[in-house]
Formats: sequence, C-alpha cells, structure tokens
Amino acid sequence: MANVHSAISFGLVNIPIVYNPIIKNNDTSFNQLHKKCGNRIRYQKYCEHCKKLVTEADLIKGYEYEKGEFITFTKEELANMQIDAKDSIEIISFVPENEIEPFYYEKSYVLTTQKKAKAYSLFLEVLKKTKKVAVAKTAIGSKFYYCLLRYLEGNILMSTIYFEEEVHLPEQVVEAKFTKQELDLAMKLVEQLSGHFEPSTYKDDYQNQIKKAIEEKIEGREIPKKVKKKKPSMKDLVTSLQKSLEIS
Repeated sequence: MANVHSAISFGLVNIPIVYNPIIKNNDTSFNQLHKKCGNRIRYQKYCEHCKKLVTEADLIKGYEYEKGEFITFTKEELANMQIDAKDSIEIISFVPENEIEPFYYEKSYVLTTQKKAKAYSLFLEVLKKTKKVAVAKTAIGSKFYYCLLRYLEGNILMSTIYFEEEVHLPEQVVEAKFTKQELDLAMKLVEQLSGHFEPSTYKDDYQNQIKKAIEEKIEGREIPKKVKKKKPSMKDLVTSLQKSLEIS
C-alpha cells in the first residue's frame, strides 16, 4: 500500500499525506503441490448446478439468510453503499490516549508528506503539545474504518481500530486466593526478569528455522529432528516459583 495518497481533513484545513505501512509480514510463503508429481495445485471456481467452470465476470455476492436461501448483491449495489471517505481522513474529535484499551488497535501506518507542508507541520506540533490523539474516519480499499492519529518521533502515526461490536471480552475470571509467600516469590521473579523493551532482541525463531531448513534442503542436506525438552511437572506453586528463580 506504499505511496497511496490521501489527505487529513482538520476542520477546513486539508493536509496531503502518503500512507506508509510499517509492518511487513515475515511468514514464509508455501505453495501446495501434488504429492505424486510435485506440480502446483490450481484452484478453479466451479458451479455444481451448471457443472462447469465459471469466470470472475460470472460471479455476484450472496448472503445466506436461511439454510440454502440467498439474497444477492451486484458490485454496483455494494459500491453504492460504501461510505464516502476513501480519499480523506476526517478528524472528528481529540481524546486522551490512555482512554483507549490496547485491544482496539488493528493496523498502523506512518503518514508522511512528500514536500514541506506548513499544515502538516502545524498539525504534528498540535498532536505533540496537546498529548492527545485524533479520532478520525476513513476508508482503505473498500473497508470503512475509524482510526487514531498520534505524534510519533516527528511523524504522524495512524492506527485503524476495531469497532466495539468486534471486540468480545470473556467474563471476568473469579480470582483465587494466594499466600503472601507466593506473592513475594512472584514479585521477585518479575524483578529478576525485568529489563527494557528492545525490539531488536526478539527474533522470529520459527521463521528463521524455516529459512535455514529451506537452504539445507536446496543444498540436499537432511534436516535433523528436534529433540523436545521435557519441562518438570510441579504441582506446588511455591516450589515452581522457587525453581523458576534458580534457573532464570
């Protein structure tokens, strides 16, 4: 989505911006092959009723409101219902950041400007000085979003957020009683494991192993089987905490 142009609407002030996704998926992509011959599997759209393959032009979208009963929508009908917010990020309010629970955040983008823009610099300074985040609405592709704009190291960070009806929290778990000794040991373990958040130290071990295995297979070498270490089973909480302090 790099180099997608839009604009922040701050009252009657128009601030041109460019979307820059900051997250890149690190997963290794695999293809499905036929085990017998090693060729790639292709997926085709097939109509069971007409007994034939169909093309994209033959398709419409349907909603199953009862088992086997559908109402249908054309692309034009769905397009007519889209919220008119595709080419703008319209600010509707400013709120304290600590009022927003972390589970509402979805995907983030850095919003930059291609040239020195006074309006961009002014808005950036407003976010920095007020220490508030702007709540805005926009559309990315065909999907409507509410989003948050905040100051981040000389740039504007935009994070799309989930709607309240998309968030489902479980019922509160009844808290069990614990002893002072258990609490003290747990606090000591936290203190022993405490440090600072340094993202560069957290590596994707699983993906790194896959990439290494790919290289090994290309070179024709066998991949050694991994021996799983058994974790000691301890039913007593105090013993588990004491042993944890010894090995951490």
